Amino acid sequence: MISDVFFPRVNGVSTSIETLRKELHKLDIETVLVAPDYTGSKKTYLEKDTGITRVPSRKVPFDPEDRLMSTRGVCQALENFGKSQFDLVHIHTPFVAHYSGVKWARQSGLPTVETYHTFFEEYLYHYIPLLPKSWSKFLARRLTVSQCKKVSSLIVPSSPMLKTIRDYGVSCPAETIPTGIEAPNLIGNNSGIFRRRFGISQQQPVVVHVGRLAFEKNIFFLIDMLQRLVEDIPNVIMVIAGEGPATKALKSRVECLGLTQNVLFVGYLSRNDDLWDCFRAGDAFVFASRTETQGLVLLEAMALGVPVVSTAVMGTRDVLQDGLGCLVADEDVADFSSKVTQVLTDRILRARLGEQGKRYARRWSASEMSARVADYYDDILSSTDGFDEEQELSVFPTAEAVTRK
Repeated sequence: MISDVFFPRVNGVSTSIETLRKELHKLDIETVLVAPDYTGSKKTYLEKDTGITRVPSRKVPFDPEDRLMSTRGVCQALENFGKSQFDLVHIHTPFVAHYSGVKWARQSGLPTVETYHTFFEEYLYHYIPLLPKSWSKFLARRLTVSQCKKVSSLIVPSSPMLKTIRDYGVSCPAETIPTGIEAPNLIGNNSGIFRRRFGISQQQPVVVHVGRLAFEKNIFFLIDMLQRLVEDIPNVIMVIAGEGPATKALKSRVECLGLTQNVLFVGYLSRNDDLWDCFRAGDAFVFASRTETQGLVLLEAMALGVPVVSTAVMGTRDVLQDGLGCLVADEDVADFSSKVTQVLTDRILRARLGEQGKRYARRWSASEMSARVADYYDDILSSTDGFDEEQELSVFPTAEAVTRK
């Protein structure tokens, strides 16, 4: 496998890769992951997995959390592998990982599969701010079509995302396989610990948002919604867990609207315990991103019995079924705040949604979804003889190499 991002960088792609690798290993599928070295990052991460090769990298302009891997370093790491060691290359990101992975797979005669994790049409605009939005959308679509021509197959986390890239003109074989969640790891945590830690009483209404604090995540809408919500529930607290390039702007927005007493920024939390305590401290989980290819965090909230209020856009449309662990809202301050008020003030509704959400989230188990990936690997291997010699090459890299034990 090759990826431009992995832990200690916390986001959905890192979580998806880690979950998939764990489950594939249980199926006797051995993986080797090539990922950036985050030396100098303020977040510490103890590397326990010997199947990970770290590559020198440098910070990315406009997004200091991420790293750009050295093209030479990735190529060297891949060349150090024995070509006969692998059956398939799995690419997870469209930067250095994509181009280096495609090039090495071609040289090695291996088929490639790429997971389309990110909706770049909306994402790119926020990170190349000098370009008009229409231009950045055009470039994102052209990039997607160009890159998808160079891989054997695609994995797409949701059917709306697959329809979107088909509309772009992508025609290569593709399978919709969501990322699963590791539900057993979400059991046995304590919401009271989190509330006591931050001085929140057990009676105080709390809404939670967990995710990267990025402009494309539409968290500014949630802040505007909170201003309306406070009119009905003055003592409500919104807990925002995560960090990212929009952190400073979000805090300024909160201060500008006079909501400093109603918002608690807690930064990144450990997925081992603190994060799950944060989820469970909420009476409702709120979400409004327009760019999710799936929305894994919604399933995690439901698995913990926390009712969700969210818009259903792009990948989250596959995850959310109104009334089944969640209330689906429009991206409208009045409608969204009204639905949050319903959840916070109606204990029976809150309990019903919580129990339904737990049952619903079990359908999205990591083991089941990873088994589907394994079957798809078999399909790819049985239907391809490796790389098409006519495919063009470019100059960047991130991929994941996979082989049966």
